[in-house]
Amino acid sequence: MDDKHDEYKRIVFVTVGTTSFDSLVKTVDSKQVKEALSAKGYTHLVIQMGRGSYIPKKSSGEDGSLVVDYFTFSSSIADYLRSASLVISHAGSGSIFETLRLAKPLIVVVNEDLMDNHQSELAEELAERKHLFCARPQTLCEVIKSLNLDIIVPYEPGDANPVAKLINKHLGFPVD
Repeated sequence: MDDKHDEYKRIVFVTVGTTSFDSLVKTVDSKQVKEALSAKGYTHLVIQMGRGSYIPKKSSGEDGSLVVDYFTFSSSIADYLRSASLVISHAGSGSIFETLRLAKPLIVVVNEDLMDNHQSELAEELAERKHLFCARPQTLCEVIKSLNLDIIVPYEPGDANPVAKLINKHLGFPVD
């Protein structure tokens, strides 16, 4: 794609952090979700798939569909977050707060396979406050179809990292 079209890029960045969240990766790689994203005007889908074993299908977008690319890990996802028009993330507190600090629209997808899932409580509370949207893999397509970014309330950040890390450490979860 030439530079002239770069201004029209609307990138959806998907991140699962350092975990494996194949159900999220499979869901965003589905025809239904890709069509829903295209219908909302998004042009590119970049998936950070972590330790997952499901490999998404790459696409150059030549047939008018989304351009799709993926990778496993990056030393920093900050550039991906900054370039995104929409972020779809696992419910890790680090990913959530980093995205909210950048004032990016965010859909948090809760991994229901995790035991004692305190992350869902954080995501649901922030969704209730209208800072983000919350979904499960099986509801993601419907959330995208009904996405109304005008109702988002900007997040006023405090420094939540120390608290989030302390909570994660206390609960025995990896600090991400």
